[in-house]
This record gives sequence, C-alpha cells and structure tokens, in this order.
Amino acid sequence: MPLRREAFLGHVKERGEYDTGEEAERAARVVLALLGAHLVGEVRARLAAHLPEEFALILLNPLQSVEPLSPERFVRATAAWIEGATERTATWDVSAVLSTAADAVDEDLLDQILLQLPVGYDLLFGHPQPT
Repeated sequence: MPLRREAFLGHVKERGEYDTGEEAERAARVVLALLGAHLVGEVRARLAAHLPEEFALILLNPLQSVEPLSPERFVRATAAWIEGATERTATWDVSAVLSTAADAVDEDLLDQILLQLPVGYDLLFGHPQPT
C-alpha cells in the first residue's frame, strides 16, 4: 500500500531538516524525477506503487538521462535543479528522499533498485551494502 502524501513528505521534511513542507516537496519532486531516469521496467513500477500517486507519476515520467549518473553526479544534478542548492545541501535532499523511499519498500525490492543503479547509491538510500 502506498504511503500517504502527508506521511511521505513528513518523513522527507524531518530527514532533510526542512523548515517547510514546500522545501520537502521540491526535493522529492527533483530527486524522484532524476531517479526515474535510472530505473526501468518492473522495478520502477514496483517502487512507484509504494509512493503517493503524485510522486509515483513523477517517478514514472522522469527527466531524461543520457547515461546512468554516478552518485556524485546525481547529487550535482539535483543541486542544479533546486534553486539555491549546493552539492552539500543536495546530498541532504537526495538522502532525505531516497531513505524515505527505501523505508517504504521491502528489502528485496530495495536490492533490485540498487542493482539497477551505479555503485554507491546504497549510501544515498541509507542502506550501506557489504562490499
């Protein structure tokens, strides 16, 4: 069952230490739009099924990416899309959104998501994998 919008944004707001819900929503929109370009097929659809409808649609209709971005480039891309963001604040944005998404899914789906992403995303999701 998908998280309710208020619950999802509440978690993002708390983890990102945002002052307002609008900041949390902006981070969620940007990060999920970028993430959607990196996930394909059933894995993307299964993750979307755990998100509030509005954010599921963003994940399923992503910003286009020419190639998979490394975690560092993903953070830089997030910073570029959020007005006033730096790489440091964008790292918080990405981690707040991805860790909230990770907590909404089971371990199996999280493993499948991480398999589709370049090495290093496990840290952004807040679930370090053994090497």
